[in-house]
Amino acid sequence: MGRKLLLEHINVPGINTFAVYREKGGYRAVEKALKSMTAEDVVEEVKKSGLRGRGGAGFPTGMKWSFLAKPEGVPRYLVCNGDESEPGTFKDRYLMTYIPHALIEGMIVSSYALGAHTSYIYIRGEMMPQIRIMEKAIEEAKAAGFLGKNILGTGYDLEIYVQPGGGAYICGEETALLESLEGKRGNPRIKPPFPAVAGLYGCPTVVNNVESIAATVPIVNDGGEEYAKIGIERSTGTKLISASGNIAKPGVYEIEMGLPVEEFIFSDEYCGGMANGKRLKAVVAGGSSVPILPANLILKTMKGEPRLMTYESLADGGFVSGTAMGSGGFIVFDEDQCIVRNTYNYTRFYRHESCGQCSPCREGTGWMEKILYKIEHGHGDMSDIDLLWQVQQKIEGNTICPLGDAAAWPVAAAIRHFRDEFEWHILNPEASLQGNYGLAHYADPLVPVTE
Repeated sequence: MGRKLLLEHINVPGINTFAVYREKGGYRAVEKALKSMTAEDVVEEVKKSGLRGRGGAGFPTGMKWSFLAKPEGVPRYLVCNGDESEPGTFKDRYLMTYIPHALIEGMIVSSYALGAHTSYIYIRGEMMPQIRIMEKAIEEAKAAGFLGKNILGTGYDLEIYVQPGGGAYICGEETALLESLEGKRGNPRIKPPFPAVAGLYGCPTVVNNVESIAATVPIVNDGGEEYAKIGIERSTGTKLISASGNIAKPGVYEIEMGLPVEEFIFSDEYCGGMANGKRLKAVVAGGSSVPILPANLILKTMKGEPRLMTYESLADGGFVSGTAMGSGGFIVFDEDQCIVRNTYNYTRFYRHESCGQCSPCREGTGWMEKILYKIEHGHGDMSDIDLLWQVQQKIEGNTICPLGDAAAWPVAAAIRHFRDEFEWHILNPEASLQGNYGLAHYADPLVPVTE
């Protein structure tokens, strides 16, 4: 049984209320930080913990905090990114729904560390129930003296506000989020300057994910070094995973970093294996914007070692750069799933969500959607595969924000690992339209997997 830091009390009745959360040790981190630690002490503990951003990029949180500019007489802000628009990801929504005070406590601790006296929780506009839940949690915390003026008599002041999001995937990108928070169209900003220097209202700002902020609570309570003992190498602590797709037990799971991927998929403690006795074909390990990996590469690395649930282990598998850990949206495909059709669905999403600022993204996502539609609907030819590859190459690395990369990577990985499935669709248009995919990119959990 893996250790639980964020979801330890998730099944306690009433844990969503201040009274029960407090009874279970809630807000101890606030008391410890404000009464016995300096802001610099808190930042140092987060650095020691090795905590990396849980929103997708995996950038060291303590290092990000240390970049925050501190000019005299200029306010600083902490903004919590609760937009969570990444397809396949729902762990932040889960945390805000069932244990909202974990986020509020993390917001207080993090705001104190950054010297922020006004902070915001930006939540996707469609998640109105979670917006209301967080507003209520803020009211409860304020009534108990943990928000407002002179918190716990320490002289520290803090107000937290909830802001409904702009209803666009692009608003999950931190600078587009800040534009939206200021009441503008949610278009990403050109960087530099970075938010740490000129963020919200032109002031120094840190934007962190919901889970990242909540994770500061156990770090302050137990110490950064203790937190770093959990996990492996540079992937420390625990991670919330949104598991969905063709598995027996979809849901949100808290894992210790370093858990073998095979154990996560097939053990009863987590996903419970494949649904309906089907065989594993592929996995998208971190939300739709990361590469899809075939069964053999998601269970083992290129060197034949067991694949682990870490930023490092999920970074290879034929993928050029970055990590497939992403936001933790773990989507499992069985043998009946069509890779071409799923890639088309992803591309259609990214074409729709492109803000249109950059020509490569605006035009490229549209062309990828058209080509994939053509192949999926029985009108493709072999040259379309190479054209699709060329288009995604023109998008990656050529846009203001990472949405272009997010749209290109799934297409590149699908062609790289499942090119023969694209070819099969083109050679068998009638069969492909009927859903008879005829290809065996799957793994039987009872049979050793080879590359």
